[in-house]
Amino acid sequence: MSSHSPHSATATPTAPAPYGGKAIVLVGLMGAGKTTVGRRLAQRLDLPFVDADAEVEAAAGLTILEIFERHGEPAFRDGERKVIARLLSNGPQVLATGGGAFMDPETRARVAEEGISVWLKAGLDVLMKRVGKRPTRPLLKADNPRAIMEKLMAERNPVYAEADIALETGEGPHEEVVDRLVTLLEPYK
Repeated sequence: MSSHSPHSATATPTAPAPYGGKAIVLVGLMGAGKTTVGRRLAQRLDLPFVDADAEVEAAAGLTILEIFERHGEPAFRDGERKVIARLLSNGPQVLATGGGAFMDPETRARVAEEGISVWLKAGLDVLMKRVGKRPTRPLLKADNPRAIMEKLMAERNPVYAEADIALETGEGPHEEVVDRLVTLLEPYK
């Protein structure tokens, strides 16, 4: 009787998971390009793309604006934290997070452990131009959205700076951003 399994000789080795089995997690302010760049990056890397905001909406059965209006920002952030934790357990993917997600210490710690964080940066004028196209941003529903964005930049940029990679998105074509990001991710493969 043989001491080895009859299947051991025919087992095929599996290739290691890309990026050490980690998710590529895009962080940054609203309008920085997380969703747009994320979709293109996922396609380029042949990884699934997941938008955390869309997943939060699906889990709640409400839009983000409705969650904010009915339950407040703390309830939204709690749901967001839980959804991101669940998504990170899915392995290699490109995950676009909401602008405030990385501000949560628990989420940041989980991303550091299970992901490769990428801060997509953009200047104030670029951000304002981009977010002006989408009137559904709950944090900008105010008399002076530019002042709110400046405040968010001052509060959040030092935390976003903790990301593994920082990349200025600027006003150029998204494909150029994806090209640069693929290069910056190379050491993490």
